[in-house]
Amino acid sequence: MIRIAGVDLPDQKNIGIALTYIYGIGNTRALEILKAAEVESNKRTRTLTDQEVSRLRDIIENNYVTEGDLRRLVALNIKRLVQINCYRGRRHIQGLPARGQRTKTNAQTRKRERAKSGTRKFN
Repeated sequence: MIRIAGVDLPDQKNIGIALTYIYGIGNTRALEILKAAEVESNKRTRTLTDQEVSRLRDIIENNYVTEGDLRRLVALNIKRLVQINCYRGRRHIQGLPARGQRTKTNAQTRKRERAKSGTRKFN
């Protein structure tokens, strides 16, 4: 199993899809990385050579913010919005959508209180 940016990539999937398991890398960015590393996107993860893996690892670590650093950056951005008491910060505090979506109907995922693990609310 290949480990890049602290994430174990699945062996059975194409490397283009497997890279999306890393937080901060989507389909488009995965294809950019593969192009820069000169690796075919339809190649299975288990068939990659050590050189290809090291090229992928170097490109990701040197050029992109991923995983823990990106999560920390997002959390700090939200904390800043809350601290300056702007509209989006207040929406985060209230647990409501922050980007202008309607809340009269829909938005149930943001509005309902979270069930404790192991318990479900039926109604």
